[in-house]
Amino acid sequence: MNTWRNASLAVTAAAVLALTTACGQDQGTTTPNGQAVGAANPAAPGDGGYGADAGYGSAGGGAAAEAKPAGQLAVWDSKELGEVVTDSAGFTLYRFDKDTAKPPKSSCEGDCAKTWPVVAAGGATAAPGVDPSLIGEVTRADGSKQLTIGGWPMYRYAKDTKAGDANGQGVGGTWYASAPDGKKAQPGGGEEAAGGEAGGEEADLAGLSVRKDPKLGDIVVDRNGMTVYRFMKDSAWPMKTACTGACLEKWPVVEPVEKNDTAGILKKGFVTFDRPDGIAQQTIDCWPIYTFSGDAKPGDTNGQGVGGTWYAVSPEGKPVGAPK
Repeated sequence: MNTWRNASLAVTAAAVLALTTACGQDQGTTTPNGQAVGAANPAAPGDGGYGADAGYGSAGGGAAAEAKPAGQLAVWDSKELGEVVTDSAGFTLYRFDKDTAKPPKSSCEGDCAKTWPVVAAGGATAAPGVDPSLIGEVTRADGSKQLTIGGWPMYRYAKDTKAGDANGQGVGGTWYASAPDGKKAQPGGGEEAAGGEAGGEEADLAGLSVRKDPKLGDIVVDRNGMTVYRFMKDSAWPMKTACTGACLEKWPVVEPVEKNDTAGILKKGFVTFDRPDGIAQQTIDCWPIYTFSGDAKPGDTNGQGVGGTWYAVSPEGKPVGAPK
């Protein structure tokens, strides 16, 4: 009996040591997805963890909505957004930062395509005054054809219910209304305010880097320049997330980033968290990190202090401005 007990304790100690090595020292890129690592504690409504903004949320479940053609494209001159391209019914068309234009590729599948229905390629006509050669198509993973403008795949947003709505603008820091040439819409045109894009070229930012904010000091931003946050109800040891379900619509996880695709970020404890919900999430110093759907453009820090539980992240992984 004592022999069995001693062996059991030895196995347990080895498991704890393995996780300590993964999250206490710079020894790898992934952490095990086990009970000790990932038992989630869902955040309570009203504490800043939940919101109505959707990024990847399901729009009612079921299969993705059937793709509809755009027809005659038009241009809507918005005071807030600048020139925005719409379909023939006046619905705003969007582009996704995780897609690519050269070559055209769509990264929005499954539940994503329920919230962001794709625009079918057939029958689209360029808006008056816009170069027709900008209109194209991309073949999706399921073989269907999706409309592209300037190489960027086009989508609608499930929460836009009438012509002129632009509720998808800035969602998750990755979705933006499209200008008539496929770039991100912005007042006055020119350089892209939301992603540093100019003349069709994306800003050359690392996957994670450091920006000096005039109020917060050095904070971490993602490759789109969007502020990165920590949730005070999470923990690094054991590694747990308290942001699940609807919380993730408002606070999308930062997807895994290669260590050599960072600048100025602490590398110790820079590991991937395999969450219990199956989502892979980047950590800094073993703390899960997120962006905020309420940040519409680089430089925004609208998530700072939300609910007294969300704070921008320092290069060392600490919550900037959080109470001691």
